[in-house]
Amino acid sequence: MDKNNKKEVQVLVAQAASGDKEALEVLIADVQDMIFNLSLRMLGTFADAEDATQDILLKIITHLSSFRGESSLTTWVFRIAVNYLKNYKKHMFAQHPLSFEYYGDDIENGSIQDVPDFTQDVEKSILAEELKLSCTNVMLQCLDTESRCIFVLGTMFKVDSRIAAEILDITPEAYRQRLVRIRRKMADFLERYCGAYGRGKCKCQDRVNYAVQNHRINPLQLEYTTAMEISVQTILDVKHAMEEIDDLSQDFSFCKGYQSSQRMEHLIRELLDSEQFSIIRNA
Repeated sequence: MDKNNKKEVQVLVAQAASGDKEALEVLIADVQDMIFNLSLRMLGTFADAEDATQDILLKIITHLSSFRGESSLTTWVFRIAVNYLKNYKKHMFAQHPLSFEYYGDDIENGSIQDVPDFTQDVEKSILAEELKLSCTNVMLQCLDTESRCIFVLGTMFKVDSRIAAEILDITPEAYRQRLVRIRRKMADFLERYCGAYGRGKCKCQDRVNYAVQNHRINPLQLEYTTAMEISVQTILDVKHAMEEIDDLSQDFSFCKGYQSSQRMEHLIRELLDSEQFSIIRNA
């Protein structure tokens, strides 16, 4: 970020912290999709990501006065979001942890034959795409929280090792080494089991009814295939935070970016317009 942009950001933050609603709306608009996508990859479901995003935005809003500009706003926001998400225990997979062993066993031994038709007149190809996107996102939950965070920062957001180290409070070298190991672990699993991103026998089209039966997707509530897709570059201006660490990026093309849902936009608008928010801001 050049000096002029940095100064503009500091002015925007100062205005928002002083109660300028328009500045606050601009700031929130700049970071909410970034936070939502980080939350979605860390927590595994749209509902949990929406809830966490609202909590993180509120934390950012109420701590704006502590931003000193010593790091970029993006780094400051990431640090708040990452610290919150690493300790977030209300999401579904915190209550029902996954492992690569469990995931692999389900692919190898799940009874997908002779399952009734649960498609409810939704095209099977659409449900197969929904399952592919949901499955690969949920697969991230097989990683421990720290590893998942490293993978998402490095693979989806392509955060520079120096910035990631600052966010995670580790050394750049440790971050790079761990990211390489984690990406290799993910790539090996996809190669072994996944028919979409590797050479595995798992085919989404064949597992649609099994997935619906086990409440992994809902034909009447499609999330991934109905979400507005946006590029990660649109989410973040990270031209100073990009580096290629290995040659495995083609294996992780499922890390797409999504626009925040209309429901979340509405809830944020209600928060900013509420009397309770005025009380929180003035506390």
